[in-house]
Amino acid sequence: MRIYDVIKKKRDGFALSKEEIDFFVDGYVKGEIADYQASALCMAIYFKGMNLEETTNLTLAIRNSGEILDFSGVDGIRADKHSTGGVGDKTSLVVAPIVASLGVKVAKMSGRGLGHTGGTVDKLESIPNFNVSLPKAEFIKIVNDIGVCIVGQSADLAPADKKLYALRDVTATVDSMPLIASSIMGKKLAADDDVIVLDVKTGSGSFMKTEEDSVRLAEIMVGIGKNAGKKTVALITDMDIPLGRAIGNALEVKEAIQTLKGQGEEDFKTVCSCLAVEMLYLSGKGDREYCQKLVSDVISSGKALETFKNMIKAQGGDQRVVENPDLLPTAKYTRLVKAKSSGYINKVNTEGYGLSALTLGAGRNKVGDKIDYSAGIILNKKTGDYVEQGDVIATLHANDTSLFEKAEQILLSSTTITEQKPTERKLILARIE
Repeated sequence: MRIYDVIKKKRDGFALSKEEIDFFVDGYVKGEIADYQASALCMAIYFKGMNLEETTNLTLAIRNSGEILDFSGVDGIRADKHSTGGVGDKTSLVVAPIVASLGVKVAKMSGRGLGHTGGTVDKLESIPNFNVSLPKAEFIKIVNDIGVCIVGQSADLAPADKKLYALRDVTATVDSMPLIASSIMGKKLAADDDVIVLDVKTGSGSFMKTEEDSVRLAEIMVGIGKNAGKKTVALITDMDIPLGRAIGNALEVKEAIQTLKGQGEEDFKTVCSCLAVEMLYLSGKGDREYCQKLVSDVISSGKALETFKNMIKAQGGDQRVVENPDLLPTAKYTRLVKAKSSGYINKVNTEGYGLSALTLGAGRNKVGDKIDYSAGIILNKKTGDYVEQGDVIATLHANDTSLFEKAEQILLSSTTITEQKPTERKLILARIE
């Protein structure tokens, strides 16, 4: 078999066989296929696409390129959720403890933030001494004892994805549906969970800007999951508005704690609840209505909060932050951003809000950049709120006052204030199952 023939076949619009896809992925990981040849095949896939069978085979080849985690030592049903990335999206910090407190195991591997989107691992590392790098045996023990453990992704997990993504990033082939879906699901399937709930974001703060593209991606990923024998569902959720009011690592942990106490913002609580319900439903805990009652009960009883606290302690973190969030990193300086005119906040560019937080130090432009756990933004006003000129719409947090001016400019330019009140958007736009 020659890679030349595989490239030519896809260039001409034909479906690739499993053997041809395995040959490509295996050869590329081993260095037997050159970057320029892999680039050519990615570009052919970009233009000609892949059917579901091809995309599933590519996903499985990516999964099989490295370590496949054996979680057979975990007692009970294992469920996970994955978000395609957003701004203020701290849902894992709330959803995982809720689900775990109801007897479904959450052995979760999460990523770090890059660009305008945050990462769950970064948020957890803002908790003093929290350890996201645990030996496998300890990881499984914590999951069995507490019900949940969240760690960083293993370097040995799906190495083909890391290599292919770096190539796609510099060859204008990132936004290809089969390549996106196989990248996400290759890592998810390597974790070998029984249940996968996908939170596919849509809107200005997400990778997929239109609902149509988000639905299409979700359909492909759900199809891959089901072809791989996993119970899989996707929710299309709105990311034209940041979730909750906090953007930035320690600030988001504080908001997650408030939410587990039954407080917090309705939009964030709604999305967390819907994701938890889907995980419980697919895990056989009852119909969705009953699962919704279970979610409400473990929040009102404090059981979900206690599970989060136990997870922090088990992973070496300072569990006192649950009762005293002021123990989390706090920025030295704040700056109030004030409305330049009166009217309704008609819409915001959520990606711009994420970039504003990035400017303050809350994120990284490239892998390896250091982040400031205390930096970020608190939204005093959100889309749909009426403001008078001079009202505070956001509070910036940073440890360097020189960062404020640019961050404020980005935030203000990302905020549209008009006389007309915006039409209220649904938070959950669709369920793909």
